[in-house]
Amino acid sequence: MTGSRDHAPAHLPVLLDEVLAALAPKDGGLYVDGTFGLGGYSRALLESADCRVLGIDRDPDAVARGADLAARYAGRLTLHHARFGDMAAIAKADGIDRVDGVALDLGVSSPQLDEGGRGFSFRLDGPLDMRMEKDGQSAADIVNTLSEEDLADLIADLGEERHAKRVARAIIAARPLATTGELAAVVRRAVPRSGDGIDPATRTFQALRLAVNDELGELDRGLAAAETLLAPGGRLAAVSFHSLEDRRVKAFLARRAGAAPRPSRHLPEAGADDAPTFRLLSRKPVTPSPAEVKRNPRARSARLRVAERTSAPAAH
Repeated sequence: MTGSRDHAPAHLPVLLDEVLAALAPKDGGLYVDGTFGLGGYSRALLESADCRVLGIDRDPDAVARGADLAARYAGRLTLHHARFGDMAAIAKADGIDRVDGVALDLGVSSPQLDEGGRGFSFRLDGPLDMRMEKDGQSAADIVNTLSEEDLADLIADLGEERHAKRVARAIIAARPLATTGELAAVVRRAVPRSGDGIDPATRTFQALRLAVNDELGELDRGLAAAETLLAPGGRLAAVSFHSLEDRRVKAFLARRAGAAPRPSRHLPEAGADDAPTFRLLSRKPVTPSPAEVKRNPRARSARLRVAERTSAPAAH
């Protein structure tokens, strides 16, 4: 979960200084904020340089909230209700062929978490929804229709929950489930509480949210779109909040930078003849300082990975 797009203007996005340092905004530059949220990264970019920002968010509430900021920076900030995986097509429709930076703040936003009616939170009771776009299949549809085996696989794969079979069995026995409170109570009874202080419902709720919104598929599409859109020397800054996201970003950048390990030193790596499309600026992710974690506990699991686009054609 991101926690990076908070309600109050005084609250800053996670790793804001580090993302700005990575993108190095310049006068005349063009940047994509692929997860606009409350506009924290967009606002910081616009204040740091006389640049333009293309803001994208799949949540219609985020786009509506951003209207005042777009009006304040008229001609410099353009907002789109869309998925960041479509950023290249969106930019092209706006007459933009190349950008100088892309920021991605992955996962669920603070407004989504803090509004019980959106159905993302296991701490606030509300409808079992979790749809970022307020459209399509909901979390209730999944928990009330999947077979026990499919539900267990989903919770194990996307939630990395080792008690997934037990959770799935408990859900099947308790359904139909209509609210986040009902689901959280079922999971808490099924999963032993650990000593790390993490709510037993965390991993199941993560799995359902990722499935409802196809977040990992969207991440794959977004990374490929950023590769297509970034100009040589442009930067990609991706902030993730759990291992599934971070591993995906890490693996993509390693492959595109020619740094992925080969299955055998005697066999050529797939695509090894292609010139690297990214240059890794660091092999290790940037993490928040203790002070930032103290200020915003939701930042504790944040990981920032940064890479610079080369002049090689985008991979196919």
